[in-house]
Amino acid sequence: MKFIQSTHQDIDGIFQLYNYATTYQGEVGTLKWQGFERSMVEKTIDQHLQWQIMLDDELACVFTLTLNDPLIWEEKDKDPAIYIHRIATNPKFRGKHFVKHIVEWVKKYALENGKLYVRMDTGSGNERLNNYYISCGFNYLGVVKLKNTAGLPKHYQDGSFSLFEIKLS
Repeated sequence: MKFIQSTHQDIDGIFQLYNYATTYQGEVGTLKWQGFERSMVEKTIDQHLQWQIMLDDELACVFTLTLNDPLIWEEKDKDPAIYIHRIATNPKFRGKHFVKHIVEWVKKYALENGKLYVRMDTGSGNERLNNYYISCGFNYLGVVKLKNTAGLPKHYQDGSFSLFEIKLS
């Protein structure tokens, strides 16, 4: 398992995994992604915040990091935190517990970059997913309804979201 930064040459593969993830979300939950702007992914690549996991020289999983997230985390965004977004797994590798591997990798990355928290969010109401994130080491902080969603992907426009956090020592 190898973690590498994504490049512009990886964009089609990233969107293929996003499409797989969106289909899967529709099968197992009530909230699913509603597509992402290509320019947003290009920007995260340019900022060196789009990552992928390679397994046997195949694209197995992708995820994005952000260094701030004020629309979702509001006042807590002032804390030195790193945020995980848009985890998508190649169906061929589903069940490999990539989130657990991502969390361990991001914890080290966060400490190396002076961050004290690792955070993430997901659509609320999926107890199975909430419990999985808790099993990955996150503390469940509860549900929020976002006040301002301007600039966020479409799936944030409606609904409420569960927040998760790991405090690093």
